[in-house]
Amino acid sequence: MTQRVDLAAVMARLAVDDLVTGYAMAVDDADWAAYRALFVPGGRADYRSSGGIEGPVDEVADWLAESMRLFPVRQHLIVNRRIVLPDPAGHPDGAATVRADYLNPMRFASGAEYMSGGRYSFTALRVDENWRLGSVVVEEKWRRG
Repeated sequence: MTQRVDLAAVMARLAVDDLVTGYAMAVDDADWAAYRALFVPGGRADYRSSGGIEGPVDEVADWLAESMRLFPVRQHLIVNRRIVLPDPAGHPDGAATVRADYLNPMRFASGAEYMSGGRYSFTALRVDENWRLGSVVVEEKWRRG
């Protein structure tokens, strides 16, 4: 690999990683406009494993906005991110995939605590010079509270 190819791969990884961080922050901050902006047109999200819905990003964002009102305190910690670029030689066109574990502590308005954990599967698509989410799938593995 050349330095230019290496640099392109590193930049793509950083951009995709930033996209995942933006996702967590948008949900935690209840910034549903930012949440929607992270997705490509026609993007989808699937929260069925955690008792939610699956569907187009606008529908899911509306559902999240309502559901998250129950939890005025929340923090998504997304870790162990495995980013796979479409071309490991550094030509980051097409779809990248991310599998990442999450820990999600939250607090109800009553003060009761709730926590869940599992794994996210993200698909990221390169749109012009930017990366956007094509899909998000939540695989909740456990919960308590």
